[in-house]
Amino acid sequence: MAKRKSERVSLRDYQQGVMQRLQSATTVAQVDVRLGLQIGNDHWLVDLGDVSEVMPVPMIAGVPLAHSWFKGVANIRGNLVSVVDLPAFFGQSHQGFTQLARLVLLPSRHLPHASVLVNKMLGLKHLSDLEALPLDASAAAWEGGRYKDATGQVWRVLDVVKLVNEAAFLQTGIA
Repeated sequence: MAKRKSERVSLRDYQQGVMQRLQSATTVAQVDVRLGLQIGNDHWLVDLGDVSEVMPVPMIAGVPLAHSWFKGVANIRGNLVSVVDLPAFFGQSHQGFTQLARLVLLPSRHLPHASVLVNKMLGLKHLSDLEALPLDASAAAWEGGRYKDATGQVWRVLDVVKLVNEAAFLQTGIA
């Protein structure tokens, strides 16, 4: 139903109303949820903002003279994306990946055309359901924290920004 002239809202009032609704929506929508991943034998949490997409593992073309943890490149919708075997990069030996393995595409703002292979997805985890643990001296540079769930399972926090800025992660070729 069309509003009459007497019921019209000024543009300024309308914009202020929209801004107030946006501000209240952003404060309500801040939920502390992380994506759970199995990387090798460990459980990890990653911020949803540090994941562009999760997909089944596509065909990967190997690259010569690269570290064993650098699996090669994959064609993702016409773009070549580098693929890092994250358990191998973390120094864990494993028997390969199963059907549960996933390719996690990283946002371009962190590292363009990059992805990591993980063993499987473990769902969404609420940090409020976990107990924070202190980091010890053995923590890797890309480990942003540790938590423990009700079953005693330790969850490590993957700091994607620190990972992609690690010199070893960026140096995929064998020197």
